Amino acid sequence: MSRLNALRYAGVLAGVALLAACSGGSETPKAEEEAAAPAADAGAETPAATPAAAEAPAADNTDTLDGKKFADFTGNAAEGEKVFVQCKTCHVKEAGQNRVGPSLAGIVGRAAGSVEGFNYSPANKNSGITWTPEKLFQYLEKPARVVPGTKMVFAGIPDAQKRADLIAYLQQP
Repeated sequence: MSRLNALRYAGVLAGVALLAACSGGSETPKAEEEAAAPAADAGAETPAATPAAAEAPAADNTDTLDGKKFADFTGNAAEGEKVFVQCKTCHVKEAGQNRVGPSLAGIVGRAAGSVEGFNYSPANKNSGITWTPEKLFQYLEKPARVVPGTKMVFAGIPDAQKRADLIAYLQQP
């Protein structure tokens, strides 16, 4: 293998590792991958994305797929910092620092799609969501369900306690 091909191969492997880190290493079923494909296109409307939008919960709805409620958990910020490691590839908690994703500084209480200088998908920007702890708890379970058409490629955090811990961490100054 030539040196150039070896470097290309290494780049592909790094990309795969990055996606695995962002998804918490969980496998995504093929149907979910195909449903997420339009989301990667900067929120472009496609016929495949339209039915999913009809299935999205209302902006004020906080029902989760697992039936768990945020109020039933006590988040641990120290544990949430460990959970945040998988988010760090794309997000930071420092205000004014956007990466692949927007800064998460002050996310609790903020309107979705409102960080200055970040190019959100129309789906996120126009979602009407305010990021309450309860809405974040729902969103972090499966982001593409809550905001179909989001550019964020992240499978979600199925463990409800880890979601509560992450929210506790994000609420810290």
